[in-house]
Amino acid sequence: MKKTIDLKMTVNELVKAYPEIVEIMKELGFENITDPKMLATVGRFMTIEKGAAMKKIDLETIKETFEKRGFEIK
Repeated sequence: MKKTIDLKMTVNELVKAYPEIVEIMKELGFENITDPKMLATVGRFMTIEKGAAMKKIDLETIKETFEKRGFEIK
């Protein structure tokens, strides 16, 4: 089964669906994702798109990284 990530979903929702994305996001530069408090607070309204813009991380790089790990981006 292909794992699908909707970039409109919150980080918290995505991590609940696919806990392994924490490691992928950490590698991409979202180091705060490993902090459970950050995930529980900011993660409830933050999306990957918003986080990428804030951290100035290229969205295409994020998409490519997730696709290489077997995810489909919606």
